[in-house]
Amino acid sequence: MKGRGPGLVAALALVFLHAPLVVLVAFSFNTGRFTVWEGFSLVWYRAALADPQLAEGLWNSLVIAGCAASLATIIGTLVAYGMWRRPAPLLAGALYLSLLTPEVVTGVSLLALFQGGFRFLHLRLGFYTVIAAHTAFSIAYVMIVVSARLRQYDRSLEEAAMDLGATEWGAFRRVTLPYLAPAIASAALLALVVSFDDYVITSLVAGIDSETLPMVVYAMARRGVSPVLNAVSAFIIVGFGSLIVISQRLQK
Repeated sequence: MKGRGPGLVAALALVFLHAPLVVLVAFSFNTGRFTVWEGFSLVWYRAALADPQLAEGLWNSLVIAGCAASLATIIGTLVAYGMWRRPAPLLAGALYLSLLTPEVVTGVSLLALFQGGFRFLHLRLGFYTVIAAHTAFSIAYVMIVVSARLRQYDRSLEEAAMDLGATEWGAFRRVTLPYLAPAIASAALLALVVSFDDYVITSLVAGIDSETLPMVVYAMARRGVSPVLNAVSAFIIVGFGSLIVISQRLQK
């Protein structure tokens, strides 16, 4: 019994965490509108796919998440590599601090920054402000994943490549980058999920033409919980759950 105790606690914790998601997915196939099972149906999935507002929000989220994840992956990888070559505890602490800062504080600070800059540039909130904000808070996630991989890397491999005639860039491109590739791919998927899922920061820095899927879902939920939201949530759970599993596989 003693040996099964930790496993039982872990199992109960997983059930507690995932039971609501299982119930949500199950009722996304319910014919009725309420939490009383009336029969199996795909009516709410058809309604979700036919909703133009959801389609526009999904497209905006995919574009923003794709751009932000790409930029964050490039910048975060270079930051991790630079701090591996020349440790910078102050910079590392600042990046970790961004993970601990409440999202509403980050969103308000970014909004203040954008509004201050827009007074001189005569711009307004839009796609580019959301992408900039998502890139900013995703960099730390990429840096952490890539840095974990770099801690297992033997620096002498780069030195050996340069002894054989490679430049610093050549050694990085031919030796270090292939070694980091699984971590970079994993970090990119993580940044994609984090960006797609964000609501608080996005709602503060988005313009009228850059409403994302989480913002659309929240607006629909405020008008009353609709079974269509169950179908949308099921799509998100399955899709991004798969990305998280792939990310973990790549890390291993």
